[in-house]
Amino acid sequence: MSLRIGVDIGGTFTDLTALDAATGRLSKAKVLTTPDDPSRGVLDGLDKLLAATGATAADVVQVIHGTTLVANAIIERKGVRTAFIATEGYRDLLDMAREWRWDIYDLDIVLPAPLVPRHRCVEVRERIGPDGAVVTGFDVASARAAAQAVADMGVEAVAVCFLHAFRNPAHERLMAEVLADVAPGVAVSLSSEVSPVMGEYDRACTTVANAYVLPVFRRYIKRLSDGMRAMGIGVDLLLMQSDGGTAHETTALRLPVRLVQSGPAGGAQAAALTGRVAGFADVMAFDMGGTTAKACLIPGGKPARAPEFEVARIARFRRGSGLPLKVPAVDMIEIGAGGGSIARVNALGLIQVGPESSSADPGPACYGRGGAEATVTDADLILGYLAADRFLGGEMRLDPDAAERAVGALGAPLGLSALQVALGVHEIVNETMAQAASIHALEKGLRAQDFALVAIGGAGPVHACAVARRIGVGTVICPAGAGVASAFGFLAAPVSFEAAWARLVPLSALDEAEIEAILAPLRAETLRSLAEAGVDPAACTVRASVELRYAGQGHEVEAALTGGVEVLLAAFEARYEALYGRVERGAAVEAVTWRVVASGPVPEMHLSADATVADDALVGHRAMWCGRAKAMVQAPVYDRYRMAVGSVCHGPAVVEECESTAVLPHGATGRVDAGGNLVITLEPEA
Repeated sequence: MSLRIGVDIGGTFTDLTALDAATGRLSKAKVLTTPDDPSRGVLDGLDKLLAATGATAADVVQVIHGTTLVANAIIERKGVRTAFIATEGYRDLLDMAREWRWDIYDLDIVLPAPLVPRHRCVEVRERIGPDGAVVTGFDVASARAAAQAVADMGVEAVAVCFLHAFRNPAHERLMAEVLADVAPGVAVSLSSEVSPVMGEYDRACTTVANAYVLPVFRRYIKRLSDGMRAMGIGVDLLLMQSDGGTAHETTALRLPVRLVQSGPAGGAQAAALTGRVAGFADVMAFDMGGTTAKACLIPGGKPARAPEFEVARIARFRRGSGLPLKVPAVDMIEIGAGGGSIARVNALGLIQVGPESSSADPGPACYGRGGAEATVTDADLILGYLAADRFLGGEMRLDPDAAERAVGALGAPLGLSALQVALGVHEIVNETMAQAASIHALEKGLRAQDFALVAIGGAGPVHACAVARRIGVGTVICPAGAGVASAFGFLAAPVSFEAAWARLVPLSALDEAEIEAILAPLRAETLRSLAEAGVDPAACTVRASVELRYAGQGHEVEAALTGGVEVLLAAFEARYEALYGRVERGAAVEAVTWRVVASGPVPEMHLSADATVADDALVGHRAMWCGRAKAMVQAPVYDRYRMAVGSVCHGPAVVEECESTAVLPHGATGRVDAGGNLVITLEPEA
């Protein structure tokens, strides 16, 4: 065998997929995440996967890994003790932030607290001007005093963000040398290396986040690498980045902040591949796992990208309420709760779902691991959408009585039965996700109705049809192994790296020589990163883009750089008009941030379908809530693994596989296509 393995650590489950490059056979495994040490769950999963395939550790040729470790460390404030070094006069940068409120009408507004408190922020006498010229020289005595102060704080990491260091990183590099001498055991992150872009607060936030998680991530990767080598797996790790590409572990160990959205990025890659196989150019990834649900628009088969995103929001769906990170990412939005999200009655006496999650430990009440609060999974079990004796292919038995007790306790003060509360939880989650997905599409100048919905994640196929109907989508695609799709998506992702540099230049002042002078070092940086992963530079694809704006505006529009200045201007105006419905002909345009993305070859995915039995897929019936009947009905249950290409089923019905369950409502028709996807056609809701 020649196994390529994808590993995705989620909040509740750790998912693994193995593709035998020789035969095209795809194998899957799912184990509970081990929050105390996520590497333990990964190693358990690798053992399980190798046993299931009959392979040995020597058969493993590649391991691609995505993890929530970085995001969770920031969200849960479980990073290391970190210090911040700024230009003299800018010690309060993290606390002052942008000096605006994410909700101007909230008199008791809570702003996101910085990862580094003020008493661990120090200053150094130096200053670089906006043109990169030295205004105040680097004061060595001041720098050594700051480094000594950092050493005396007993921190494990320090973030350095000097004014305009993206134009001239000389002073930050000198500071790193001083820190190496005075505080040699402290991990150092420089803003000029982590995020060399404009926007001082955003750049500082990103650098602090990188420093905050750096030692935690290094220790985790060491434990995982040591454990893999003890098993006999001797390959280097590739890590999934937030922008949908993979990077060698050496790159990830320098820039762990780029892995914050690694799991969802893998899901977007899997959804894009599923759409291509199913014959749909425009799809929306609907990824609902144990903790959250996310949506990503994939027009033309390529996930949309964004140069920044927020993490650890105080209000989940409110922009500005989190910490901004200036790193490339797949453009997606968190649209709702996950299977483990806890339902409670709020101060108004209404049912509210999330944002708290029961995670893997103790998990939903029905897991029988000590959880006592009602969750979305408990509600789905009561509604008959999940089977107590066939969850995870029968490996994990659910406890319906525990679910009834937890959900019933929630409804008792409201005078509602467990079934009524379960239906309420289910409807609230679906409606919230549908509204958020529709708004996300509108913000991009697109209509959600024009996309097919690809349902992935353990809970995605359970809720996808109900969400699709609410937003007017007529087709839902459930790939085989939807519950481990993110791990599968890792295998479809190329090795890639993006380098960015802020250089404010009027478009009228640019010529081809100036453009090449700006792009050359960025191109070299990206190719160097790919070379670390063993990718031949000759096999790489290099793309360049520029963020432009009309002079005086505060927001940029990204345009591909495929030609000279005139071509760039035309691309900018076309994109600007698509977003805002107008252009300002003749107005001065300026380039702000330059980006280069180098990508290796897209992995070839030759999959072979398992033998199926077309006439024996129906395995029984069970009581399931039917919205059309407004009652529990006896619905047919199909075994996904026994459904051959061309198999058809009609709703209300459920289609079960080990990692997930697809729920077909009344009026839905499901058909297995040539790629093994369950393509569900929905009739409009009456």
